[in-house]
Amino acid sequence: MNNFEDLLERYPALDECLDAINTARDAIIRVFENNGTLLVCGNGGSYCDAEHIAGELMKGFHKKRPLSGELKKNLVDFGGELGVRLSEGLQQPLRTISLIGMPALSTAVTNDITPEFAFAQQVMAFADDNSVFWGISTSGDASNVIAAAVTAKSLGAYTIGLTGAVGGKMNGLFDVVIKVPETETFKIQELHLPVYHAICLSVEEYFFED
Repeated sequence: MNNFEDLLERYPALDECLDAINTARDAIIRVFENNGTLLVCGNGGSYCDAEHIAGELMKGFHKKRPLSGELKKNLVDFGGELGVRLSEGLQQPLRTISLIGMPALSTAVTNDITPEFAFAQQVMAFADDNSVFWGISTSGDASNVIAAAVTAKSLGAYTIGLTGAVGGKMNGLFDVVIKVPETETFKIQELHLPVYHAICLSVEEYFFED
């Protein structure tokens, strides 16, 4: 049973989202194949989800992800005993940035420009045509997520939205929108976690062996 079959067995209501989930997964795989970057953001509970996604992709999630032999050798050559420990302990990442970090920048943008552009300013620095922007908003209307998506698209990035059944302003703006079939915030959030876990598992499985 693959990750998405398991997802639908446990959460059959998500069957209507499967095409969008597959499309999002494939876009993320493409950008990582080209050594690109995934940018993720959200507010409140979705803020935590963005951090969660980055955490699953930046180190081993379900697999150990050992470093390549060449990189291990370089670590040992440069670091001696410390390099040996690093070569044995570090894991291969998939480059993901949670845009909720950088509080000095975010507060400066909030104070000097407008809070609405806090994510967009980071996107302006990190996004290009070899990146994916993944915005999470239960309503689909979060103004700072929408501003970041517009910025990402203007820089050539592929955009993924994760939201609820209505979709809000994400509809027609994002390249793909995963709309879980709930309308209440907490119920939407309850379905977001298994969706992004399944995507992270599938992406990791594509790049790493057991």
